Amino acid sequence: MVQRKLSRKGAERKALLRSLMISLFKNDRIETTEPKAKEAQRSAEKLITTAKDDTRNARKKAMSILNDKEAVTRLFEDVAPRFMERPGGYTRILKLGPRRGDGAEMAILELVE
Repeated sequence: MVQRKLSRKGAERKALLRSLMISLFKNDRIETTEPKAKEAQRSAEKLITTAKDDTRNARKKAMSILNDKEAVTRLFEDVAPRFMERPGGYTRILKLGPRRGDGAEMAILELVE
């Protein structure tokens, strides 16, 4: 599985994706650049699928990835129960167009209702 580098080294990229996912689970939507949104979507979808199986091991795995107690609690108590009947496709990306300052393609990543 190939991952976008996002012009960052491994640890920086991991921290960026972690913070994007934490913001997504806390706020239900985030606005970021399109490549970052696509990478965060891949990781978030996998984490939500893991959270649907509400076990101690699943919580430990989510905590090791997110490292934020509030986000993990919200993921398991609010987000995952909403998607119990849904087999996948928990998030959507809405394209916004170019950012004014540098022309970067912007997008909104949000949880599907």
